[in-house]
Amino acid sequence: MIRSAFLIATASVALSGCALLSSPDPVQLYRFGGASAFAGTGATSACPDVHVSMRRVDFPEASRGDRVLAVTGAEAAYIKGARWVSPAETLFEESLRNAFLDGGTCTVLSSGPLTRDGLLLSVDVRRFEAAYAAQGAVPDANIVVLLRLVRPGDRSIVAEDRISVSESAGENRQSAIVAAFDRATAEASRQIVVWTDQQASQAKRAS
Repeated sequence: MIRSAFLIATASVALSGCALLSSPDPVQLYRFGGASAFAGTGATSACPDVHVSMRRVDFPEASRGDRVLAVTGAEAAYIKGARWVSPAETLFEESLRNAFLDGGTCTVLSSGPLTRDGLLLSVDVRRFEAAYAAQGAVPDANIVVLLRLVRPGDRSIVAEDRISVSESAGENRQSAIVAAFDRATAEASRQIVVWTDQQASQAKRAS
């Protein structure tokens, strides 16, 4: 009887362990990039079309993938129970491409081969994180991007710049933090489109 009771107890513990392993903590999925960067006004007729190809958007390793990076001073962690529905770099690039379509700009963003007088845009995201001034504080969604516009023929640099966007979450909640990323992504996309439009148009007129 003692041996039987021991075997039953051992089996119960094993089954309990299996149940725990098969029941991970619930994860809430979020997306960003839905906010409109532009009102959708059209470009003027005097604006020359400038064909620009964009390289795949580059992201820092810590911010890639579906986890939401949070930084407090020198400490970094991922927000528990929150994931992006797709890798952050994919959502950001989709938002940026949509901004080029909606912006009504001189720039015609192409995903195909470069034209003879086309330009190449590099978008290097250096920061994409929820930044906390202190533990438990209200975070900001911070985005820092390095931009470079190049003539592929001779690899000459037409222009390069750095943009920085910060949006307060308003409160320390997952949904509020995601909304801040959405606003920050829209503003970063708007600035990238405006900058590319201005620099590419100047290069077109100068050539």
